Amino acid sequence: MRNYTYVIVGGGMTADAAAEGIRAADPAGTLGLISAEPHPPYNRPPLSKGLWKGEPEDSIWRKAAPAVGELHLGGRVVGIDLRTRTVTDDRGAAYGFKKLLLATGGAPRRLPLQSDQVIYFRTLDDYRRLRGLAAQRLRFAVIGGGFIGSEVAAALRMQDREVTMLVPEAGLGARVFPPALSRFLGDYYRTKGVEMRTGEGMAGLGRQGGKCVIRTTTRQELVADVVVAGLGIQPSVELAEQAGLLVENGIVVDEFCRTSHPDVYAAGDVANFPNPALGSRVRVEHEDNANTMGKVAGQNMAGRAVPYAHLPFFYSDLFELGYEAVGDVDSRLETVEDWLTPFREGVVYYLKGGRVRGVLLWNTWGQVDHARALIAESGPFTAAGLKGRLPQ
Repeated sequence: MRNYTYVIVGGGMTADAAAEGIRAADPAGTLGLISAEPHPPYNRPPLSKGLWKGEPEDSIWRKAAPAVGELHLGGRVVGIDLRTRTVTDDRGAAYGFKKLLLATGGAPRRLPLQSDQVIYFRTLDDYRRLRGLAAQRLRFAVIGGGFIGSEVAAALRMQDREVTMLVPEAGLGARVFPPALSRFLGDYYRTKGVEMRTGEGMAGLGRQGGKCVIRTTTRQELVADVVVAGLGIQPSVELAEQAGLLVENGIVVDEFCRTSHPDVYAAGDVANFPNPALGSRVRVEHEDNANTMGKVAGQNMAGRAVPYAHLPFFYSDLFELGYEAVGDVDSRLETVEDWLTPFREGVVYYLKGGRVRGVLLWNTWGQVDHARALIAESGPFTAAGLKGRLPQ
């Protein structure tokens, strides 16, 4: 059995940021990182963004964890024993710890068909596989009109491939964008050559003649060579549940990233944390949260007491359009749209009880900190009062 001061379960951006945080606070403590992936930590966003635009694959690799700890790759942790302070992987190897971080992320929601023609776009290997297929004259179907589905569809069209999107809602990003913007974005994708089938979900999936055949909720069929599933993720809480930790929409942590056990921490996609700006618990599945929360968790594991009070943002590139979003951007909230040019450049504010809970910066850059400050204000705000509030 290998014994470490710190053990990190997970090998993504959160894990690497935590390794950096640990080493900043404790130059000497031993560190072991256990990851089911065969690769050392890397940045995920370029997999659906920059790599499709010509950025080199070598640019994605992270630096901290390989430099300061021992990496155990290709082994999935299957058990935690808090009494003996050990974790065990699926190869039978055991690792002792004094402090443990669960940076287990999430697993893609799965389709009913088991086939190598279905890709769940999450990992470097998924990217490499899809990039290889995109070099062929194949027809691609993208299921889902959310964050990943929209980015992958744009990436494939930029390779001049036939792409059909199957989107249950009336437009793209309907859970985030106001209805008119969501519909505009669907029409914008049509102008880019994407076949958009909005208001049409998947009812079944099978294979016929070497093709994937999707049966839709409108009793139609969609035939494709490759299906990319962009159905979101489910937080990987199985280890936490097995260990008896408190789980509720992720692993519940306090402001110091501690779980219900004082020597076990959680961070990143899997962590449900209190956010003071929003006055509620949230779970965030984006890069900024992974990097910032991971580093804070690492510092606190190593003896510091740094509260995680950060309000994360996320961003996306959609052909020539792009955005940054801060806070709770939920289209079910009251929205106030302030357009410099309708649907091309502007700001959308999301309100609840007279307070700004989220801000969408649509083709508007350099305003994330101003948006955070606005969310922190107590209000109340009116639609008229928000017009022109953030510079564009």
